Amino acid sequence: MSPAETTFTTDKMHLSKILEQVEDGRIQLPDFQRGWIWDDQHIVDLIESVSLGYPIGTIMLMETGGEGVRFKPRTIDGVESASQPPDYLILDGQQRLTSLYQALRCQQVVKTRDTRKKPINRWYYMDMAKALKSNGDRAEAILSLPESRMQVTFGREIVHDLSTPALEFKKSCFPLNAVFRAADWRRVYNRHWDRDGAMAERYDEFEEQVIERFKEYLVPVIIVKRETPKEAICQVFEKVNTGGVSLTAFELLTASFAADGFELRPDWATRQRYLRQHQVLRAVQDTDFLQGIALLTTYQAQLDAISQDTAADDLPAVSCKRREILRLNVAGYKKWADPLQEGFVAAARFLRRQHVFTDRDLSYRTQLVPLAAVFAWLGKKGEPDGVQAKLARWFWCGVLGELYGSAVESRFARDLPDLVNWLQDRGPTPRTIEDANFSPSRLYTLRTRNSAAYKGIHVLLMRRKCLDFRSGVSIEEQAYFDDHVDIHHIFPRAWCDAHGIDAERRDAILNKTALSARTNRMIGGNAPSGYLVAIAKEAGVTKTRMDAILRTHAIDPDRLRADDYDGFESARESALLDLIEQAMGKPVMREAVTAEERVAEDYEGNNGEAASD
Repeated sequence: MSPAETTFTTDKMHLSKILEQVEDGRIQLPDFQRGWIWDDQHIVDLIESVSLGYPIGTIMLMETGGEGVRFKPRTIDGVESASQPPDYLILDGQQRLTSLYQALRCQQVVKTRDTRKKPINRWYYMDMAKALKSNGDRAEAILSLPESRMQVTFGREIVHDLSTPALEFKKSCFPLNAVFRAADWRRVYNRHWDRDGAMAERYDEFEEQVIERFKEYLVPVIIVKRETPKEAICQVFEKVNTGGVSLTAFELLTASFAADGFELRPDWATRQRYLRQHQVLRAVQDTDFLQGIALLTTYQAQLDAISQDTAADDLPAVSCKRREILRLNVAGYKKWADPLQEGFVAAARFLRRQHVFTDRDLSYRTQLVPLAAVFAWLGKKGEPDGVQAKLARWFWCGVLGELYGSAVESRFARDLPDLVNWLQDRGPTPRTIEDANFSPSRLYTLRTRNSAAYKGIHVLLMRRKCLDFRSGVSIEEQAYFDDHVDIHHIFPRAWCDAHGIDAERRDAILNKTALSARTNRMIGGNAPSGYLVAIAKEAGVTKTRMDAILRTHAIDPDRLRADDYDGFESARESALLDLIEQAMGKPVMREAVTAEERVAEDYEGNNGEAASD
């Protein structure tokens, strides 16, 4: 399609024709559309608008039959089966068309909800006498009756009883699901009244003022052409979807794959259960997996183009943006799904070596995507210790440089080829490592799990094999789960408040370390000089042993025992910067930290979890 060509046309269609095509299957829904959710009051309001000839908004349909966009269709709720394949799929207007089809054409009770979202069954009628009042409220003329067609009060008084055709005629209440076959209803109506002139005149007037409005009602329709690309369809749907429910690439791809006979949703559900056996992978989402597939697919396409001597400017890009995800096909997904699944498992093993045991301590879920893709590409070549050491440097640069918080797709696209080449000694240092920097001032502003670097430093201390103050047990994986290890204050909050240490300094990562819940209870609000003696006595250890334990936490024992917060803070800053430099494999510029930098606000770097203290 050339840039000058439009991707859509506009027209008007009779509501009767649209509902006819809904019933025979020429108009259906794409499988990614959510279910019908409108309640009884919405349906009544919609019927009122149509009966008065008021606009109800534009309907958007998409032509079927395109080669690039194929979705599994499904019929609108209430259509038992389609007699033919669809010519159009509904992109916008599902709730309105379903409501109108069920209330005006379908011969089954309408299964809807009340205002409290409780399921109810309804038939809809129009009181002809009320509808014909010149000053009447049309909404009052519309009756919504239970499945029994009888409405009773709590005192069992019958308000409306239209349970038989004879009662419909007697009450002059027209069943709205007969509006497009009104001649049949009229014949029986006239026989019932023995062609009474007054009653026939009432019906004639009702037919002219109400029924004809339904029959002649025109709906503005936008028809999206079949040549429109899939990513545009997704964007269009999200822009016009009045329900406010975002459509994910996974849902759209599910509908597309289903058209080729592949059920993506159950396939992903099986893989997700497999991945969740590893606690660090519990947060992996369907879109993460599809991003990994897109990275691998586009990287392979780029390498194939290079092997065919394609000019550099014409090479396909490595990408995992939505557009590339939506361009995935079943063959590409099947090729890479198993290797990527095992790539995620390899990533979990790698993270365990880094002392990241659960998703709670994972700084960035997003960083799993390029990591798993690299392992999927390398296979067993990703197992050697030297390769793992290089990957660790990349990983920590991403965490401590806080590089995976937003707009990460472009970084993913650089990471995969950069890492594959670097790990196999075929390329330079990855750009993520070159981009990473850590400012010492961050040690004073990292205060909660909202920040990736906060979690990262906590993990670095565990990786250092720090020992619990009381038990002396290394905070390895077993102790982590058995002793409820978390991040706690070293100088307790109460002590800091009593000695004028402001909350910003008190709650910074410099004054936090990994401790068991029991040890934290023993610390309480006491001064370090006091709680260290009590812990040593309870644990039966010497001062020398306790000092050795403290050093595993990058804590200066003398400053802590002297309750010297300023000296402790300065010494720990230096020790933590040493840890950070070792992890990142590059020096940190150790400039003096100003008072203003120390009280700067922390910013969100991951998933918004609060720290435990």
